[in-house]
Amino acid sequence: SRRAWRRKRPAYLGLALVSVVSVITTSGCAHRTRTTQPPAGAPTGQPAPVPPPAPSGPPQSADGQPARPEYVEQGVASWYGIPFNGRRTSNGEIYDMRAFTAAHRTLPFGAVVRVTSLQSGKHTEVRINDRGPFVADRIIDLSRAAAEAIEMIGTGTARVRLEVISGPNPRAGLFGVQVGAFLVEENAERLKQRLAARYSQVAIVAFALPNGPFYRVRVGRLPSEFAASQLADQLHSQEQLSTFVVRLDE
Repeated sequence: SRRAWRRKRPAYLGLALVSVVSVITTSGCAHRTRTTQPPAGAPTGQPAPVPPPAPSGPPQSADGQPARPEYVEQGVASWYGIPFNGRRTSNGEIYDMRAFTAAHRTLPFGAVVRVTSLQSGKHTEVRINDRGPFVADRIIDLSRAAAEAIEMIGTGTARVRLEVISGPNPRAGLFGVQVGAFLVEENAERLKQRLAARYSQVAIVAFALPNGPFYRVRVGRLPSEFAASQLADQLHSQEQLSTFVVRLDE
């Protein structure tokens, strides 16, 4: 009845108020729980994720494949042992034919090169510490140990593939063109005088061999192997000279 309602109204209103507050409070807490995130870097009570280990093995390109070597060359390899064993190499070291080293005309000292025989299929790794070979159809002179590793001692030469796998930048440096090598210094001087009339920076460089010194004539001082190759082609076509691009080591 209306009179009964008036007597019970304060209790009803109190219950309603409690219910409304409860709903609002619960709803608000639920809302905050869903949307609030800890700030970046704040502790969460959980262990931090462990980053994956760094990849091992050879460098890889963006597609996950092994990265291509920076320098690749194919040609004929030769080897040298006695009587060069125990003599100084071009970088000042003492040549040890049992060590895994090699001579190359343009690769920087300290470069590590994988040498693969295209005949036996075997490969080895050598460090460049000498200059040569200065023979038209050869690209590298291996130590005896390296030659044995790819089974070319008996044949003396083998077709190989070279891949630089570590060391200084093969493209950086100064390059020139070797146009002759003489046992008689006067012959080297005559060629130098002939070329100096048309080309700049013609020099004679003396080297010691087991049978005595000999003299190499070189032309140019260029900032890239490509530019030196162009000069080599010019000297070959215009002067009828056998030419090799060489690195000018300081």
